[in-house]
Amino acid sequence: MKTLLITGANRGIGFETARQMLGEGYHIYLGSRDLKAGQEAVKKLKAEGLYEVEAVQIDISDPESIRAARVAIGKRTTGLDVLINNAGITGPWPQTTNADISVFKEVYETNFFGAVLVTQAFLDLLQQSPEPRIVNVTSSLGSLTLHNDPSWKFYQAKGAVYNSSKTALNMYTIHLAYDLRETRFKVNLVDPGYVATDMNNYKGTDSVEVAAARLVKTAMIDADGPTGQFFSDDTDPETGICPW
Repeated sequence: MKTLLITGANRGIGFETARQMLGEGYHIYLGSRDLKAGQEAVKKLKAEGLYEVEAVQIDISDPESIRAARVAIGKRTTGLDVLINNAGITGPWPQTTNADISVFKEVYETNFFGAVLVTQAFLDLLQQSPEPRIVNVTSSLGSLTLHNDPSWKFYQAKGAVYNSSKTALNMYTIHLAYDLRETRFKVNLVDPGYVATDMNNYKGTDSVEVAAARLVKTAMIDADGPTGQFFSDDTDPETGICPW
């Protein structure tokens, strides 16, 4: 049975992704910053007859928590097939270029540094898989091209902190895919879309079910699929690709 770790999976897109991946026959390590919240999420899934899931405490803004999660999962499995770096925060608004540096640090600690640390911590387990996959959850708001296009529907959605944290994650992913280009890894970015979650006070236009399906599709990409790509059905439904 293939195994998957997904961070920030006790609610929203992460929770729904876990549900859909369980339906695909994966064993899920459901990462949650608060263990109790993770255990409650597991209870809900098991009530639906989805049993191959267990909660793992992991606060990706805390290096010690990441290390502890790696030790805990390492005791339960000798390999990991998929890592989905889903956990993220928007940070306090407004986010002008004059935002206090503490706001930048807080958001980057989770959205960028946290994703990097989790990836580094679990890379050895992923290397044991015959078809390892890494999916980094990003946003079209991290696209430099789109933010320079006045005709883009979200052109006015400027946020110097959150948006730039996703741009940084995008660049890291390009480099990670390059470093692993001669291996069996597929490393890609997914923009789940403008999704109605508590992160945007449920103002989004897409459902968590639709968003999660986008992550699932990339997490299960086959051996002939691309690596180092930025997928976004919400940005361009025809190509499914977001410009950098």
